[in-house]
Amino acid sequence: MGRTGTTAPVRIVAQVQYADTAPPGQVRFFVDNQLLGSVQRPPYALEWVDENPFERREIAVEAVDSLGHAVMDRIVLEPFEVTEVADVASVLLEASVQDKRGRFVRNIDGSAFSVFENGVKQSLDLVSQEVVGATFALLVDSSASMSRRMDFVQRTAATLAGYMTARDRMLIAPFAKEIRAVTGPTTDRATIVEAVRAIQPEGGTAILDSLSKLPQILASSEGRRAVILITDGYDEHSSTSFAEALAAVKSSGATVYVVGIGGVAGISIKGERLLRQLAVETGGRFFFPSRDSELAEVHDVLTQDVQNRYLISFTPQDQKPDGTWRALTVATTDPEHIVRTRPGYFARKPPPIRPVIEFTAADQVGQYLDLTAGDIEIVENGDVQKLELFQEAVEPVSIVLALDASGSMKKKESDVIASAREFVSALRPQDKLAVVLFADHPVFTHDLTEKRDAAIAALDLYRASGGTALYDTLAEALLYLKRAQGRRVVVVMTDGRDENNPGTGPGSVRRFPDVAELIKDTGALMFGIGLGVNVDREPLEQIAQLSGGRAFFPTDVTELAAQYQRVVDDLRRRYVVGYTSSHIQHDGSWRSVQIRVKDLPTATIRSAGGYAAPASK
Repeated sequence: MGRTGTTAPVRIVAQVQYADTAPPGQVRFFVDNQLLGSVQRPPYALEWVDENPFERREIAVEAVDSLGHAVMDRIVLEPFEVTEVADVASVLLEASVQDKRGRFVRNIDGSAFSVFENGVKQSLDLVSQEVVGATFALLVDSSASMSRRMDFVQRTAATLAGYMTARDRMLIAPFAKEIRAVTGPTTDRATIVEAVRAIQPEGGTAILDSLSKLPQILASSEGRRAVILITDGYDEHSSTSFAEALAAVKSSGATVYVVGIGGVAGISIKGERLLRQLAVETGGRFFFPSRDSELAEVHDVLTQDVQNRYLISFTPQDQKPDGTWRALTVATTDPEHIVRTRPGYFARKPPPIRPVIEFTAADQVGQYLDLTAGDIEIVENGDVQKLELFQEAVEPVSIVLALDASGSMKKKESDVIASAREFVSALRPQDKLAVVLFADHPVFTHDLTEKRDAAIAALDLYRASGGTALYDTLAEALLYLKRAQGRRVVVVMTDGRDENNPGTGPGSVRRFPDVAELIKDTGALMFGIGLGVNVDREPLEQIAQLSGGRAFFPTDVTELAAQYQRVVDDLRRRYVVGYTSSHIQHDGSWRSVQIRVKDLPTATIRSAGGYAAPASK
């Protein structure tokens, strides 16, 4: 489920249910209808390298029983989304200027306009007057409450059609509980009149639900988009909120002009308030004609307003991509002018933050859990997030194995070498390993490599003497891993504490807080193995907790091999989850992330516990 945006291996796991008497003969895996491979017995899983996460892929699994019966399941991996963000954003406004009689004012010089954003005057890039064609979307309330005024509605629409110019088009969208058959967009007035006359009032009303469909209705429209909403304002059935409907209208680029017509019960106070707010919030106007004689003036003002406009653009002084609402005020030097435009805009949002977090899950007795995406819930800073990525953690790992070679390890040399050899041999061929031997200071014996003979040769150099520079070693290992791609792991084995050779002071220049900061910075997974009864347990437990790793404390050197195997097992039973954070601010803050198993609240989750959000540039 989901993709990380990088070329990486993915483990495809099929869950096959079958009767005990009829197991499948084989389970075959396909990617884009090409056979990837087959598996004869559980677990039914194969690894596949997602070489191009920006292309759509289809994964299919087919199970066939001994009688030849086959079943298949398919999933689609959608392309990883790439979001581009410009450095400079300009704002374009459409403004209508009326005199005190409500008539459009022409030929105003650009220097007469002023634009204020959040009260701060802006420098204008462009001011121009245009006469444009428009698409008029006639959204007609055809619910039962409009039955007594439908003749008036029809005359209203017919009158409006008479004001259309050759540049204009109109579409008619009657609605009740939902949008009914849409006519247009068309320039043919007869078709418009006929479509309106064919409207039959019946059913309940869902104004906000209908407005939420505007982006689809206006998708093919051209020129300026004007929605003429003819309604009595009674909304009985909408499940869409006003905020959601308003957002849909704004996303369609439309201006709403409301013609309120009293239905069977007139116009409610609540309905009138909603209709006025809708018009104001989109830069439109509202009318409440009660007689036919008022229609000509309504349509004259409306079409003048729609077909004439001033285009005003400016580059905001505040360029922070914070997604906040910026209030706009537009005025001219003439105090009697009434300028109508949208009341503001939302600043561009910063690039999405997409955390990817690795974790393990175990039950009360410590057994690893087998999970699916549906088992997981992610909570960031108290808010539930939408899971977009879930897979087993199979990407290759870069590992630094740090072995304590201080004087206290003298009598344990042979066991240390033997157990470390077993650990090296148990790693997957694709995992890279570097070995660090540390006493008074850390020594990297070889670079990260997939060649195990280099690690074996390094272990043969192991000789115990000197102090224990534990913190310097951990810091150097983390700094070294910063250059490694993908998953990063440090495994440290020690029998003591950070101290110099005489045991009279610290063994490191660095302190534990320096190590903790580097763990967060690199995102490395830390495993601590504390040998014997004299080991300082606290720092090993803390590095494990900070990173989502584990700490083990064998009492005897003969138990080392078993602890190394626990590290290997843990690395093979990890999951990766990803999501787009609902907290969009690039503020560099630490985000707490909880991963929960929905039906098992007692499950133990080990992860880094969160991530550091990127800081804005």
